[in-house]
Amino acid sequence: MATTHKTTASAKETNAADTASQPAQVRFRMRVTKGETIAIGPGKISLLEAVRKHGSISAAARSLDMSYRRAWLLIDELNRSLESPATISEQGGPSGGGCVLTPVGESIIRLYREVEAQAQAACATQIESLTKLLKS
Repeated sequence: MATTHKTTASAKETNAADTASQPAQVRFRMRVTKGETIAIGPGKISLLEAVRKHGSISAAARSLDMSYRRAWLLIDELNRSLESPATISEQGGPSGGGCVLTPVGESIIRLYREVEAQAQAACATQIESLTKLLKS
């Protein structure tokens, strides 16, 4: 047990040293809620992008190191939150079907990423001031 602790402590020291040498990164994590539901958020956007890239929920889930069930639930929750679905599942076929984005899904990704870019640009001065406060 003590060996595990030493390994963990050593790993933490290594991670701390690695972190200190890396430049600061700023991420905006906007969420759009409807009641208690996070209708649109960073995880759902990443999942939509992965579905677009891989053509299926299962492949998208694997690429994000997420369970198929979790990915399916996120897609379902997103689609139930929208007037029109962000994805359409394709049933059967020789490759077992898949999932594609609708124009609504493509718009959600584009708009979300535009908001992030505009927020980053609008806050550039404050971000620079904050990151200058970090250890170099």
